[in-house]
Amino acid sequence: MFDLIDFKAMLIVALIFIPLEQLLPLHAEQRLTRRHWLNDVFYLLFNGIVIRFGLLIVVGMAMLVTERLVPTSLTATVQSQPIWLQAIEVLLVADVGFYLAHRTFHAVPFLWRFHAIHHSIEEMDWLAAHRVHPVDQILTKAASILPIFALGFSGEAVLIYVLIYHWQSVFIHSNARIKFGPLRWLLASPQFHHWHHANERQAYDKNFAGQLPFLDLIGGTLYMPDRMPAKYGVDEPVPQLYHQQLAYPFTAGAEPVSPLAEASPAKPD
Repeated sequence: MFDLIDFKAMLIVALIFIPLEQLLPLHAEQRLTRRHWLNDVFYLLFNGIVIRFGLLIVVGMAMLVTERLVPTSLTATVQSQPIWLQAIEVLLVADVGFYLAHRTFHAVPFLWRFHAIHHSIEEMDWLAAHRVHPVDQILTKAASILPIFALGFSGEAVLIYVLIYHWQSVFIHSNARIKFGPLRWLLASPQFHHWHHANERQAYDKNFAGQLPFLDLIGGTLYMPDRMPAKYGVDEPVPQLYHQQLAYPFTAGAEPVSPLAEASPAKPD
């Protein structure tokens, strides 16, 4: 079902983050086998196959168009740069794409139905990072990687970005009491991303960036108080079983809640 490399990566991540969350828990009362943890194991094991296949189709088709639009002189200039500089540029370009796609999934009601699956998480931990609807993940990742492929960045620079993205995406969801100090304004941390998942009115539609919080500062969507959220999740009735969540965007009511497009005063503070 998944190859040996994927299994090893999953095992390494688990062996790092499970002890970390036990040694330095943000919410000490939260159990290792918290609510709906088995549901998120399904996402961990099976989502990757669908997402890789979907990305191959979406990005492949888009590249047929963009290759004709991007001048070869531009891609040659990009590839002539040192790898370390390309890696920094890839991180910036990809996160701008992620920010814009992520914000769009909050703003467009139909797209919010897909993204609400991720926001239905009520107890944050490393495993919760994997609860993402395949359509949400495919389109958001495509918005991140399509520009870096179109601009012709080297494979080494892209690999550096992919490794950073994978590890940081797990870390910022984790139930770990680790603060970045002044670096929290530069690099995404659990403090930054937990507020994106907070079910508190003042935190709705904040902190869209994946790695670079200053993008939210520029976009006017940064929210990072000193305290941590007390409550996570959404108020809408998102089902809690894997197969039901996959179908939810297509079976939800005609008027889904989209916090950015329709900031409902009925939501609790």
